[in-house]
Amino acid sequence: MATALFFSFLGSLVICMALIPPLMASAGRLHFLDIPGGRKAHSGSVAKVGGIALATGTFIGVLMWAPKNDDIVLASLAGGLTILLFGIWDDRVGLAYGMKFAGQALAAFIVLAVGGIQIDSLPMVPDEWMAPWISLPLTFLALIAVTNAVNLADGLDGLAGGLSLISFAGMAYLAFQTDDAVLMLMVVSVLGGLLGFLRYNTYPARIFMGDAGSQFLGFYLGVTGLVLTDQAHGPYSPMVALFVWGLPLLDTLGVMIQRWREGRSPFVGDRNHLHHKLLGMGRSHREAVMVIYALQIAMVALAYALRWQPDWVLILVYAAVAGGVLTLFLRPAVREKKPNDSSDRLPDAGTSGWPALHPRLAKLPIQILAMAVPGFLILSVALPRRIPSDAGLAAAGLLIVLAVGLRLYPWIAPFLVRAGLYVGSTFILYFGEVGSLSATYSWFRPVNLFLVCVAVLVVLVMRLSAVRSFETTPLDSLMILLAMVLPFLPAVEVGDINLSLLTAKLIVLFFSFELLLQAYGDRLGLAGLLASWLLGGLAVRAWW
Repeated sequence: MATALFFSFLGSLVICMALIPPLMASAGRLHFLDIPGGRKAHSGSVAKVGGIALATGTFIGVLMWAPKNDDIVLASLAGGLTILLFGIWDDRVGLAYGMKFAGQALAAFIVLAVGGIQIDSLPMVPDEWMAPWISLPLTFLALIAVTNAVNLADGLDGLAGGLSLISFAGMAYLAFQTDDAVLMLMVVSVLGGLLGFLRYNTYPARIFMGDAGSQFLGFYLGVTGLVLTDQAHGPYSPMVALFVWGLPLLDTLGVMIQRWREGRSPFVGDRNHLHHKLLGMGRSHREAVMVIYALQIAMVALAYALRWQPDWVLILVYAAVAGGVLTLFLRPAVREKKPNDSSDRLPDAGTSGWPALHPRLAKLPIQILAMAVPGFLILSVALPRRIPSDAGLAAAGLLIVLAVGLRLYPWIAPFLVRAGLYVGSTFILYFGEVGSLSATYSWFRPVNLFLVCVAVLVVLVMRLSAVRSFETTPLDSLMILLAMVLPFLPAVEVGDINLSLLTAKLIVLFFSFELLLQAYGDRLGLAGLLASWLLGGLAVRAWW
């Protein structure tokens, strides 16, 4: 099970990141460009093909490692493909709302008919009252509502993707609590694709997900949320799904209420969403996204904290949270102020709250990092006790792609080097955990102590601004938070793998790669040799 989760996540991540560069290059020719104007916050044309890469990575991740005879898996993929195709059509030509709704309705019908997914219980409502003529329309409406809520939340760089990432991460943890292996595989695959996409989508975005991506994410979030709280699969109350779906649903409801109170159609777009209100208060793009991320994290945390509470407790807490959010929409529309964009830039060392340091001293952490991380990677090939043959084959294939790409297509060299470092180091750390000591003593292993030191160096480099070209994004802040929190959560162990600790270590290592590649961008060839060493070492160890 642990291996399936690992490969579905990593496969989705790599596939999404591999598809984005060629899709971006062809977006203009295929007329997949988002032109600024109207309610849009960006100022230049941006390719809106990220949803295609994200969904493709998710589909392949699920198809390769999830059970093929599970009706829910097949229904979610068929419905997701349907809504993706309608979204691509919409991004290409701009569909009328009626045609968009037809695509959403068809996708929801597939899930209901093929997957048998339906809301068969409600809080404080006797089960015998939930006849099919009530449960089926209710399920249909829930899927349509969540699909459109995420679609409407896609208003700032990294916003819809980050909100979905938080929701899916919380859902994966809740699914683990009930040993729902199939749902975990479904969710882990989309998490990999989301991380690959968000690397390009956080402010300032180089790519958008488009309606294809936002509708796919909303639909998939709706389906997995219903599966999570289906009484046939687990013990969670349907109210838990409302907390996991989080802020997009409340934001959409609040906007519609405000439009209705002002005598306008609830379905006509405007600039009254929560992110518009935060910008109107003078918040910067980064600050607005971070505030909304924080609210979403709070709602998902409540889903976990209250998961075993009675329905009446969940209803009261959700009503309090919803009331607090919806009061923001009782205020009249505000005129958008020019945000203070200075907060979107990384502060200088002398103004960040740290004492001014001598230039040599400020550069010391990145110099230590430049020696420690490559040294660790060179030695780490010997870390795993055993490398499976399929992992060796994958490493050998990526090594060939890396060698050919660096030779014939130098313009994609940065992506190929990153892919080699990311995949190689992930294999090393993952298979190094297999057969290791109990998680009780894992903190005292040399590898973990070393990565704690690397984490300290990464923080020092970022705070001292030693790498001027590296600017933290809301996604970076979210990943840092995860790296700090994950090791202290109740251990997510699959077999003898502590997934919480492994994820935290990978986040630290990936941050160190990004900092080194930014600081020493003129030495990309050396980074390529290091990636080749990792991949080649894995291949040799798997076969010999």
